[in-house]
Amino acid sequence: MIDGRSETSGRRIRLGMVGGGEGAFIGAVHRIASRLDDRFEVVAGALSSTPEKAKRSAAALGLAPDRSYGDFATMAQDEAARPDGIEAVAIVTPNHMHAPAARAFLEAGIHVICDKPMTTTLAEALDLKALAERSGRVFVLTHNYTGYPLVRQARAMVRDGELGDIRIVQVEYPQDWLAEKIEDSGHKQAEWRSDPARSGAGGCIGDIGTHAYNLADFITGIPVTSLLADLTTFVPGRRLDDNAQILLRYANGARGMLWASQVAPGHENGLKVRVYGSKGSLEWVQAEPNRMLWSPLNQPQQILTRGGPGTGPDAARATRIPPGHPEGYLEAFATIYSEAAEAILAARDGHTAGHDVIYPTLDDGVKGLAFIEAALRSSQSGATWVEL
Repeated sequence: MIDGRSETSGRRIRLGMVGGGEGAFIGAVHRIASRLDDRFEVVAGALSSTPEKAKRSAAALGLAPDRSYGDFATMAQDEAARPDGIEAVAIVTPNHMHAPAARAFLEAGIHVICDKPMTTTLAEALDLKALAERSGRVFVLTHNYTGYPLVRQARAMVRDGELGDIRIVQVEYPQDWLAEKIEDSGHKQAEWRSDPARSGAGGCIGDIGTHAYNLADFITGIPVTSLLADLTTFVPGRRLDDNAQILLRYANGARGMLWASQVAPGHENGLKVRVYGSKGSLEWVQAEPNRMLWSPLNQPQQILTRGGPGTGPDAARATRIPPGHPEGYLEAFATIYSEAAEAILAARDGHTAGHDVIYPTLDDGVKGLAFIEAALRSSQSGATWVEL
């Protein structure tokens, strides 16, 4: 796969999956990502809370009948007892099941790869972090946008001072798929995402606002100290926010703005980040992930391309194919899985992965929940400044 990756010490990592049965978009994405670089093999699953659907889904994936489970607790217990049991589990359920499933597998001594947000509350995230640290197991959060080569290039350029002192951070993530109340039409993804019991207290802010926040945090590495949020529910009868406009104050004095919306016609998946420093600026758009604008102060604007001149080892680590052959969403997701594989294989051999192995962690999960809860507090108090 990626230049500089270590050779694995033996077989593929045995992977289980909780959720992700038939009709689940993100489950299929995780399975593709886990296999793209040939690091994992899915061998067990509790693929649905509906027994018949779980069985059908397992059969479609070719899982052995005795490794298709009706619930994650039984799966964790039985797989931990098998000599060929899973080494890691991917949790791809609605948000409210992330923490209980992760807890069960960590307690069984199994590494966890979990969709974001890590939990539905900050208190729950802190408890899960403590458990994961006690367990000594690897915990990976799939903020997949951090896997793009040029996002890693942007992070390296900020880290190495090429932009100078960071002054302004602008990040946005508009979509249009919830512009109408489709949760009432039986749309599975809309239904659970608009349900506070399954999604958590944040709607748009938790679903895609956290992706935007994490992307800016990953690139800049500068903590946000306070924010002012105006969360809105535009679609009548919807129970959670569908639009978020947020001002950010950073620890170094920088200022930021974050906009996330799921009611913005014309935007399919409009993730964009811009970072402005005293020496130059960067702009990256997820819809065109293989190019990034680099504007050094008082010099001509440049276009950096994935694998092209001007990019360094951080981007090369996440690059699979030569420049001019597009890499995109699935490859970025696979980068997270390959980094997870490096960490799990190191743990298999009793070691810790090197510093060049980068993936979203427990700390990123806690940051995400702190961001959601701060935004909710700010908006509910009339859009006031609150500390994180």
